[in-house]
Amino acid sequence: MMAAQAGFSLSLQTHRPRMAASNSVKLPSISGRKLRVAVIGGGPAGSSAAEALASGGIETFLLERAPSAAKPCGGAIPLCMLDEFQIPSHLIDRRVTRMKIISPSNLVVDFGQTLLPNEYIAMLRREVLDSFLRSRAESAGASLISGLVTSLEVPTSKNAPYVINYVATGEARRERLSVDVVIGADGANSRVAKSIGAGDYVSAIAFQERIRLPDNKMEYYENCAEMYLGNDVSPDFYAWVFPKCDHVAVGTGTVRAKKDIMAYQRAIRERASPKISGGKVIKVEAHPIPEHPRPVRVRGRVALVGDAAGYVTKCSGEGIYFAAKSGRMCGEGIVRASERGQKMIEEEDLKRNYLKEWDRQYVTTFRFLDLLQRVFYGNNAAREALVELCGDEYVQRMTFESYLYKKLADGNRWKDAKMLVNTVGSLMRCSIMGRNMEVLSL
Repeated sequence: MMAAQAGFSLSLQTHRPRMAASNSVKLPSISGRKLRVAVIGGGPAGSSAAEALASGGIETFLLERAPSAAKPCGGAIPLCMLDEFQIPSHLIDRRVTRMKIISPSNLVVDFGQTLLPNEYIAMLRREVLDSFLRSRAESAGASLISGLVTSLEVPTSKNAPYVINYVATGEARRERLSVDVVIGADGANSRVAKSIGAGDYVSAIAFQERIRLPDNKMEYYENCAEMYLGNDVSPDFYAWVFPKCDHVAVGTGTVRAKKDIMAYQRAIRERASPKISGGKVIKVEAHPIPEHPRPVRVRGRVALVGDAAGYVTKCSGEGIYFAAKSGRMCGEGIVRASERGQKMIEEEDLKRNYLKEWDRQYVTTFRFLDLLQRVFYGNNAAREALVELCGDEYVQRMTFESYLYKKLADGNRWKDAKMLVNTVGSLMRCSIMGRNMEVLSL
């Protein structure tokens, strides 16, 4: 998932929590109760927000429409997330130590050469991870509501409540919930975002089949994941085969040609066929994936986190860690601003305690990966260059340092300069080879 970052040192900033500036306006106290916050969406973003809120003394409601469902997702998370979010080891399906990158011409590079003995990429099923995080939020004091949110009524006067209309799961009755603050964690098609006029963004479509393989085929994927590049499997993204507990997830994604997603899925199955033939499809999934942050992520007393805010990185398609991180940061920001639920908050409090801190830490990362996608995913020649670069041990070590630990990797200036020269050389060489191949095919 993170291999598309190779060729450069990904400059992720180390998280250093800092206290937000004191409020310039004295906020009104809430008499006789605590601040009431509704979190809409029970994935990693919403559950992490709800846990932080409830742990901080906020009256918290977590609404999830389909607790048993799971978003189509490769399910890879960085090593640091296991400790930072206290994810128990028994939730991990596979510990990937071999990441194979396959170019359009089927050049294969093993991208796990520099992993240390205790390093791996954790693979989880989203339904397992999401259920665990929701349960933990509930244990912290959040009230879990199973229901479909149909609309959000935005108040017309200051400090008036937001009203959430929802239909309880399995029941015909409609319910209403009044709260002071709303966190939208309801995915790429967020109704919360629409309710506050947060603006649109470009989204990709991810399609995935879960395939149960014969035992002899599953052995190959015991600790191995694969990424496939090429116009045949995706014109602007990549396709994958990721191992799970008793099956593999085989999928692809695209922004530019969503209508052709089934053709790309057939292509990845064909390219991986020697290793997945004889398998049985046990589940088919599809879901939109945001490609950049929304124009508006905070409006009034409403904040967006996770996919609803657009926090999925380009190139790598990584979203789980950033979803959970944004939810926790937003929840903790509300706890600080409200003095643990004692005072009402305003739009500026959300911007100061959550949005500005998020942008300070991660906006450069998202812009950088956007640039990488433009450079390496434009055509097959550039993809060949990317895979060629992935064979360099220094590139691999720098990439894994940044991905696994979400911190600035300490590089070597001489090796960084050499890596830049090699990047330019690979792009030029593969571009020339690509043009020659086109001429020969005429």
